[in-house]
Amino acid sequence: MKALVRLGFLIAVMATTFLLAGSSVAGEGSDPLPSWNEAPTKHAIVEFIRATTDPSNTKFVPPEERIAVFDQDGTLWASHPIYPQLMYCLDRLPAVVKARPALAKIEPFRTALSRNMEAISKLSTKDLIKIMAAPLSGMSVERFRADAETWLETARHPRWGRRYTELTYLPMLELMKHLRANGYKTYIVTGGGQDFVRIYAEKTYGVPPEQIVGTLESVSYRYDKRGRPVLIETSETMLSDVGAGKPEAIHLMIGRRPRAAFGNSTGDRQMLEYTTSGDGARFGMLVLHDDPKREYAYGPALGLPDTKIGTFPQSLYDEAKRQGWFVTSMKSDWNRIWAFEQ
Repeated sequence: MKALVRLGFLIAVMATTFLLAGSSVAGEGSDPLPSWNEAPTKHAIVEFIRATTDPSNTKFVPPEERIAVFDQDGTLWASHPIYPQLMYCLDRLPAVVKARPALAKIEPFRTALSRNMEAISKLSTKDLIKIMAAPLSGMSVERFRADAETWLETARHPRWGRRYTELTYLPMLELMKHLRANGYKTYIVTGGGQDFVRIYAEKTYGVPPEQIVGTLESVSYRYDKRGRPVLIETSETMLSDVGAGKPEAIHLMIGRRPRAAFGNSTGDRQMLEYTTSGDGARFGMLVLHDDPKREYAYGPALGLPDTKIGTFPQSLYDEAKRQGWFVTSMKSDWNRIWAFEQ
């Protein structure tokens, strides 16, 4: 009998040890941001979300005010050597010029037709918007969607040979998911075309079409040959969602000041200023591209190479430090960039 009691006790101890071990493993696996290194930025993100969703905390934010906004190009996916949407429009441009030959003789279309990526990357934001708008003009929204979907499935990035929607930053996807798990609505506020980003954003980022705020081209309500109503894309820009246009668009399209904002360039400066200048708990973060081996390195902040695609000047870096925004180093803060990395 004593032997049986002793055996039962040993079994109970072993079971308890097993359960505790399992609990420990589960705790280790519960890290919401596993692609982030254990560093100040990661800890600040986790603490901000914890504090603003704890009713007993003085930083608590009501559910209806939990809004986080993200730039896309260079913040959520790779934007070098050139913006993906611009690549789509460059691929469509020859057909547009064939129908409108005069475009071939004027800028910025003459430069765009050269396919000289270095020259194209030096064009102004205004010229890039012109290039992105021209190929869409005259297309129905349905045709544009079908055409862009086909391009997104077949086009490949010149460096990695992968679809552009695969070149999303895993740490940022984890961050968006963690925010949503804690009652935050995540919006994409991008200089890219609103209709273009809406095509893939839900599948790629988990962000539905109604939470995309982008550069907005006008559409025209018409009837097709069978008398059915259609919306036709035009080349008229209604809203340029860059720089000061971002907080303006946030007010017009969202109607609430965000609690957290994430960007990577001068085009996001005003969005972060607007977000973090509000009352109560706020969070601002910029992604610094400083990892040429795993992605790209450009600034020119901190002596990094200069660029017109996603410019991050020293003045923006200095402002981030003054404002208390976090600057996330790809090289130091992310242990993994891509989901397809081994």
